Amino acid sequence: MAPITVGDVVPNGTISFFDENDQLQTVSVHSIAAGKKVILFGVPGAFTPTCSMSHVPGFIGKAEELKSKGIDEIVCFSVNDPFVMKAWGKTYTENKHVKFVADGSGEYTHLLGLELDLKDKGLGIRSRRFALLLDNLKVTVANVESGGEFTVSSAEDILKAL
Repeated sequence: MAPITVGDVVPNGTISFFDENDQLQTVSVHSIAAGKKVILFGVPGAFTPTCSMSHVPGFIGKAEELKSKGIDEIVCFSVNDPFVMKAWGKTYTENKHVKFVADGSGEYTHLLGLELDLKDKGLGIRSRRFALLLDNLKVTVANVESGGEFTVSSAEDILKAL
């Protein structure tokens, strides 16, 4: 499957997360992004070094600035189970705006065409690192990394695109 790109409508699929009442929710991506400006950024794995020390903190630190530029939702996405994503999200006590969601089986990652084979590292099939800007489901920015790089998908890169 070809990777999602600018001009595409983001596919509809399901993701899971724990809501503010600590209830597990499984919802369609379209229900989160329809009629909104949404940043969906993906990481290869929760609790991994680059994801935990650079990628996620960048979006948490720039969340207010992103919101001031019209962003409605900031969603951190990974091929992990929702319990792991919940635990990872709780490690960022200063977080007020980034929602941590799970694609437990990697099905939505496959729909996006953004799979990353990390079997040789014992991690299985994961998500490539990326940052998508969606405007009413349409991809207006698609910053997708090669391999495990972190060069084009930061919060700063999205801010530049706004």
